[in-house]
Amino acid sequence: MNIKGKIESINISKNKGQKKIHVEEACINKYGIEGDGHSGEWHRQISLLSWESIQYINTKGVNAKPGDFAENLTISGIDLKKIKKGDILFIEGEDKIKLMVTQIGKDCHKPCKIFYHLGYCIMPREGIFCKVLMPGKIKTGDDVLLS
Repeated sequence: MNIKGKIESINISKNKGQKKIHVEEACINKYGIEGDGHSGEWHRQISLLSWESIQYINTKGVNAKPGDFAENLTISGIDLKKIKKGDILFIEGEDKIKLMVTQIGKDCHKPCKIFYHLGYCIMPREGIFCKVLMPGKIKTGDDVLLS
């Protein structure tokens, strides 16, 4: 199975649990994205959410953009709802980065304003969390391969 997508947005914040801001490029080290609050020696180093999911939730009266769900990478072209724990993602650009899916979804300790508006949020059900297996440099537009 080789499914190809691309990075629509790279998003970082210094602290966990807050919206992230878009950056055009970033360095991924063995702990996650440099400068991001989720970086560390644990299983949720990098979070992903699909661009298509954000577009869908916007049809429900929300005006969300990449990073609003605190995801690090907003990806298009891959149905993240079909990914399983243990799947491998490759980001191919200047470097070839390798990520392993370690968790699907999460418990939100504090509901976001989208939850209060709609009664649900997509990150707890559709968010993907990964551990870095091979670091490198990424930029918006890089290819993402599910292999």
